[in-house]
Amino acid sequence: MRELIQVQQLYKSFGNGAKRVEVLKGIDLTFLKSEKAAMVGASGVGKTTFLHILGTLDRPTSGKVLYQGEDIFTMDEKELALFRNREIGFVFQFHHLLPEFNALENTMMPCLIQGIPKKEAAALAEDILTLVGLKDRLSHKPGELSGGEQQRVAVARALVLEPKVLLADEPTGNLDTNTGEAVFDLLQELNQIKGVTLIVVTHNLKLASRLSRQIHLVDGKAMG
Repeated sequence: MRELIQVQQLYKSFGNGAKRVEVLKGIDLTFLKSEKAAMVGASGVGKTTFLHILGTLDRPTSGKVLYQGEDIFTMDEKELALFRNREIGFVFQFHHLLPEFNALENTMMPCLIQGIPKKEAAALAEDILTLVGLKDRLSHKPGELSGGEQQRVAVARALVLEPKVLLADEPTGNLDTNTGEAVFDLLQELNQIKGVTLIVVTHNLKLASRLSRQIHLVDGKAMG
């Protein structure tokens, strides 16, 4: 089965009563293994909300998200946290690197959370940092790296445990055009090398058009 994620009648609202706001209104989508998809739409339409639910950072008001046929929101919070750490990588507009740790140490973090021994975690982190072009930057702290290099560390950290899914929320939004395109190229390259399913939220329609699928979020509904 090539289907990796199935989203079924997904609804998400915030607030109660007269202040209740419906953000997602019955989304049905399927994502395949190794697919690369862009999610586009106007600001405030719910793209990040949808991505957070896909990544189990938030729960839907109703509906299901199935990962390889398993309804993940039947899990409790501890089970969800373990699932998220193992199966899903995240890249955000801001890299969220810890400034007191170097590139290698930042990249090791998901491994240590998973209970992987430090020596093995360091080897995994070095391998993925080398793959993203930072072999000579392992001991550099975030403040000693360029914006593009910092985002590459964030990408390495997201992929160090070889998750099945990489969710990227405006990954180029805080970078200049050339650096942003280089990071976008890197994400596509890693999609091919690692076979990871790549789902990118972006306002950049030019970059979105380079992915194999564009999903438009309009009025809480998804098309594409």
